[in-house]
Amino acid sequence: MSKLTFALKNNLFNIISWGITFALAAGLIGGAWTWKQSRSATSPAREPVPTAAPDEDPPQVVMPALGVSEAFSSIQRAIQLKTNIPADKPRYKPVEYRVSRGDSVFAISEEFKLTPETVLWANYDVLQDDPHSLKPGMVLEIPPTDGIYYQWKENDTLEKVANEFKANIDDILNYPGNDIDLTNPKVDSGSWVMIPGGEREFVQWLVPTVARGSSGTSSTSQSSCPGGAVGSGGFVWPADAHTLSGNDYWSGHLGIDIAAGEGAPVYAADSGVVTMAQGGDNYGYGNVIQIDHGNGYSTLYAHLSVIGVSVCTSVSAGQWIGAAGNTGNSQGAHLHFEVRQNGGFINPWFVLP
Repeated sequence: MSKLTFALKNNLFNIISWGITFALAAGLIGGAWTWKQSRSATSPAREPVPTAAPDEDPPQVVMPALGVSEAFSSIQRAIQLKTNIPADKPRYKPVEYRVSRGDSVFAISEEFKLTPETVLWANYDVLQDDPHSLKPGMVLEIPPTDGIYYQWKENDTLEKVANEFKANIDDILNYPGNDIDLTNPKVDSGSWVMIPGGEREFVQWLVPTVARGSSGTSSTSQSSCPGGAVGSGGFVWPADAHTLSGNDYWSGHLGIDIAAGEGAPVYAADSGVVTMAQGGDNYGYGNVIQIDHGNGYSTLYAHLSVIGVSVCTSVSAGQWIGAAGNTGNSQGAHLHFEVRQNGGFINPWFVLP
């Protein structure tokens, strides 16, 4: 073999060897790239964990179903990160409430979702059935539900107490806060018991209706005033403000408390004759004016700071008769306004425009 032939064969061998080497390397690189691409296609992108804004509820974390077949993989379980506590948790025992300036029995009862009667009945020892006796600093017992909060007396029986307060025996026995053993339904003397739905009469301290002559306003005839102006039956507001500032009309408060600052003008609600213009306490009314309208109606204006008319004076609707104040049983200046018809009380909202 010549040297030229040997050299050509050697070069050909080298070329074939390097070609095989490059082919193997290219195959390995291509296989690795293909494997990586297939992994990316089958693995879903990982979603970021949601976060809650400062004022929003924490997010729910969704956990995948464990130990189930693919047929049920869509059923998910949620972990609630925030415990839901009922807003209106039942209350079965009374709570104490300290009266603040500006409070009223009506407003306190609304705050606790009770009737004003319930609050007044439960606090006879401090209020004496007079909602105007409320004073800052007083501590009231607020029952858990509407009815009578009653201290059991010696010789009381369930039948006797239920009849006295027009209540149902089963309601007393089954009320959770009473803790009565149904197998031996005995209540110890001195114990406090809730009488759900119970009611009683109020001890009313009211300025009597004073009528002129034979006006028809009242069956009494204690007034010596002669005839005078007669109302039209169309009432006007007795104060500039037409909003409440305290108690509304209810069975324990037979008038409305109208917003009126100290010295604010008070007007006659209709034409008539003044049958009372009297200073002093007057059953807690303070300085008070009463007008007989000569048509069966009379109106009363209480807690005044100024009395601007005298007894037997004729007044016209809208005429200035005095100024609002804070006299008698009053917590802050306002106008207590009552309307009576034939001696009986009616809701002022029925006649005011």
